[in-house]
Amino acid sequence: MMRIEKEIGSAETIGIAGHVRPDGDCVGSCMGMYLYLKKVYPSARIDVFLQEIPEVYSFIPGTEDVNTQYQTDVEHYDAFIILDTGKGRTDGAEVFFDNAKIRINIDHHISNKEGTGDINYIYPEASSVCELCYGVMDPEIVDKNIAMALYTGMVTDTGVFKYSSTSKKTMEVAGKLITYGFEFDKLIDHVFYEKTYKQMQLLARAILDSKLILDGKVIVSVTDSKTMEEYDAKGSDLEGIVSQLKLTSGVGCALYAHQLSDNEYKLSLRSDGSVNVAKVAETFGGGGHDRAAGITMQGDIDDILAKVIAKIEESISK
Repeated sequence: MMRIEKEIGSAETIGIAGHVRPDGDCVGSCMGMYLYLKKVYPSARIDVFLQEIPEVYSFIPGTEDVNTQYQTDVEHYDAFIILDTGKGRTDGAEVFFDNAKIRINIDHHISNKEGTGDINYIYPEASSVCELCYGVMDPEIVDKNIAMALYTGMVTDTGVFKYSSTSKKTMEVAGKLITYGFEFDKLIDHVFYEKTYKQMQLLARAILDSKLILDGKVIVSVTDSKTMEEYDAKGSDLEGIVSQLKLTSGVGCALYAHQLSDNEYKLSLRSDGSVNVAKVAETFGGGGHDRAAGITMQGDIDDILAKVIAKIEESISK
């Protein structure tokens, strides 16, 4: 069993980074690892590099310390850990990772199955990177705040333990985490079910604008920049919409897109297993899991949707 401090050794400077547009598993794993290493290495310089953290995760201790500017005066980190992605989706942190003496990559995405570090801890069968992070930590050192951060990622990446990635091991780890004493019921409500009024309005718009295609097996919806501006919305305000769309009766696959810029869109795909959305996403340079994947594409939205829907239809027919 890998133990993270054994791999890091006597490092005096440690960097941590996750993927762009951080979600619950990314934030939870990065902050859980940060809080853990702060206890193991109390005199070390430890930096976390992430894009702006969604407000819903701001309750996790340490989020106020995150470096969102990707600037540092450390020339070469003794160790650098990338979580929930390979180094290519870490925004400005890739160069810090490349220049580090010890490079560690912990991930559960099949699209990153080889890993991008010198030390790779990649398990696609894991429910979340937070599950993997707990496995490389000493349970005696883990405390309430670390457990709370890791539980956050497990809850969000498993859909409150109902996605197919949930395993016996997942439930065992979750059971161990709640013994550290945080209010897990309130945490679940806050990070997974509660939405702001703005988020509820955007969800309603996405549902109203959605269309059923391919004999009702697929649902598609798009939120354009005009709508984003109308509600003064950020990408984090759209979290959970694609999962809600997938819950439509008779639907096996949901495709939700939102506009990032004039010619760029972020596509989220969810499936009940009838479509391997990871393979669909990989066709267009994206990635993810069999039942949850994402793509960033440039071009006219109608052309983009036509291409992706054609691949979904091909997968259904198989």
